[in-house]
Amino acid sequence: MATSLPRPPTLEEVCTTALRLPCSPVLLPRLIAALEQETSTAVEIERIIGMDSALAASTLRAANSAFYGARGGVAALDEAILLLGEKEVYRIAALALVGRWGSVHAENLRWEPEEFTRHSMCTAVAAELLAETSGAVDPSIAYTAGLLCDLGKFALAYACAPFYPSVSACCKVTRCTWEQAEKLVLGYHHAEAAGRLLRAWNFPGQLSEAVEIQLTPAQAPQAALPLLAHLHAAKFLSVSMGTGVSEDGFLSALYGSFLREWGFSLEFLAAAMVEVRNRTVSRFDERLSFGPFAPPPN
Repeated sequence: MATSLPRPPTLEEVCTTALRLPCSPVLLPRLIAALEQETSTAVEIERIIGMDSALAASTLRAANSAFYGARGGVAALDEAILLLGEKEVYRIAALALVGRWGSVHAENLRWEPEEFTRHSMCTAVAAELLAETSGAVDPSIAYTAGLLCDLGKFALAYACAPFYPSVSACCKVTRCTWEQAEKLVLGYHHAEAAGRLLRAWNFPGQLSEAVEIQLTPAQAPQAALPLLAHLHAAKFLSVSMGTGVSEDGFLSALYGSFLREWGFSLEFLAAAMVEVRNRTVSRFDERLSFGPFAPPPN
């Protein structure tokens, strides 16, 4: 497409810029590793969470919320971890760390930062539920993949803001998907950026790979297919729910035959959507629709 804009930054430049942002989820892979070890204790998990004061505060707020609140309140982080349980602590930490990308103000974004977080959360909950149902993928890994799969969109929007109108125009003129337009205008797409960032932050290899190749399941190696199928189905569910979805979310390809191969028929997914909605509303109440997306205060 003809344009008067200068050349887009390279993918390496995009990732270098994103890695400098003061909101990386770098503690998350450390928390994943600790929770995967059966010998990990609440003290070790506390040590990781305690490295980040805002994350520790989020954990304490959740423990003191109406849903979990103990009499007299919880003032110590180790008490909060024991009260909430490892799975809930992980969900809180993952959402808090990824939600920080909402503080990045990039020009030409067609969605509000809080909406990005809401949509990511819905994808994560959907992936977790599908993994629990199938038993083919670790639910925590599926949850993380759903939460992180679109981080590359934020990285590109931040580093390539002047080019976003061209990406949108390309979709309209050529009637292609959003990722195809990114590739045509920029030379790469958001999934490639996300995969590189996750590797740089030392996330597990299977997770980084699934996020990086999420848009091309036909080219995926056999070992990556289970997580990739759950992620693709989760993205379909979250877009269908509509929470936090913007222009780019509705312009992605759907690989129906790939989903059916893994048992994710339209009938199955329609039934799963009801449970995903119930689970997200149960966990996040009115914040699913409006307001700051952070653990509720006491």
